[in-house]
Amino acid sequence: MLRFIYYPFNKIFKIFEGIGAYIILLSKIFKPIDSKELFISNSLNQMILLGSKSIPIVILTSFFTGMVASVQAAYQMESSLVPDWYIGSLVGETLILELAPVITCLVLAGRIGATITAEIGAMKVTEQIDALETLSIDPAEYLISPRICAALVMFPVLIVIADVFGLLGGIFASANSVGVDSYQFVKGFKTWFKPWDAWYGMIKGLSIGRAITSIG
Repeated sequence: MLRFIYYPFNKIFKIFEGIGAYIILLSKIFKPIDSKELFISNSLNQMILLGSKSIPIVILTSFFTGMVASVQAAYQMESSLVPDWYIGSLVGETLILELAPVITCLVLAGRIGATITAEIGAMKVTEQIDALETLSIDPAEYLISPRICAALVMFPVLIVIADVFGLLGGIFASANSVGVDSYQFVKGFKTWFKPWDAWYGMIKGLSIGRAITSIG
């Protein structure tokens, strides 16, 4: 009887234990680094694996996202008195503030998060992490910190790439499907664009990139 009473509480306790373990792991990441050369080397390798190799899929998804956003914006404005060149402002604001950061991070969450989880999980099963500890190498410093550092550097870069190709996709779709040429599209985009909008998207990328790598 007591087992059934305490069972829900055990699940709640496990949730808080997991949150505590995650916080302790993050505290280990931000401690002073012993071997800076090894950390820089691992970080550069992770920037290539997590960042550079993700560029093709980011370009593909952002380009088609811009195309869809442009067509949908034109469809919504068919029966309104708003000029057609406002499509550039709608697509630009939507992409830079929300679509490019969120969709890019969702795509990378599946690719990068699964890669990190599988790689470190395999190392744990094959006792490679225990071998690092026997060699006096901190696993958090060797495995986790370079990945988080690489994500903090590369995620904003990938979001900038997504912004650029998303706008190119919007221009392509508006010129070929809607009848709004590139000049009118850029005119509408420049009307409402504010530099802080791009910074907001990059800040979202930093936050989600840290979450993806640390949780993985």
